[in-house]
Amino acid sequence: MENDRGGSPACSAHELIGGQPIDPEAARDVARFRKAERDRLMDARRRISSSDRNKMTATLGNALGELVELRPGMRIAAYWPIRGEPDLRTWMASMHSTGVDVLLPIVVEKAAPLIFRSWSPDCAMERGVWNIPVPSEGQEMIPDVVVSPLVGVDEDCYRLGNGGGYYDRTLAQLEPLPRVIGVGFPGCRIPTIYPMPWDIPMHDVVLADGSVRHRA
Repeated sequence: MENDRGGSPACSAHELIGGQPIDPEAARDVARFRKAERDRLMDARRRISSSDRNKMTATLGNALGELVELRPGMRIAAYWPIRGEPDLRTWMASMHSTGVDVLLPIVVEKAAPLIFRSWSPDCAMERGVWNIPVPSEGQEMIPDVVVSPLVGVDEDCYRLGNGGGYYDRTLAQLEPLPRVIGVGFPGCRIPTIYPMPWDIPMHDVVLADGSVRHRA
């Protein structure tokens, strides 16, 4: 006969967060740390002068060009710059001119994975979520390379982004995983973001001082 008193109380030391068992207090501490670092780094990024920004963005584009070996039919996902991110639209146009399929990420639903749609310098654009311009038409594609903007990056190539979790959520459901390259300004380096189980490290990091870091 079964014990009608039920089982032992469930352990409350951990909760499922993002589908992973996590100590909720630790998760809150990490979230608070990341928010503070995100605010600090974004403020520093906004203070970069226009002339320095232009010079560093050109350096960043050159470093990316040396890192990525182009091949026919390659699909490279980039991004539309917001909040002082490096503006790679000139580099994107040069990639398009070589025959590379340049893609832009699109938020189709909040808290859902991104999709990627083909982009060209003269394609029709519309305002997407948060008024970020996205291609209004174009084929949905899976990228071979994802170029992702950094708010911060740590020594193990984990990315601190804008806080929505869209890139990690998207990369987690792509098979095979594309090559992920983080790009940012030199001041975005931090010792650690305190990675959580759902954080996906980048393969390479390229900063606007020309430095390149590869994940071991």
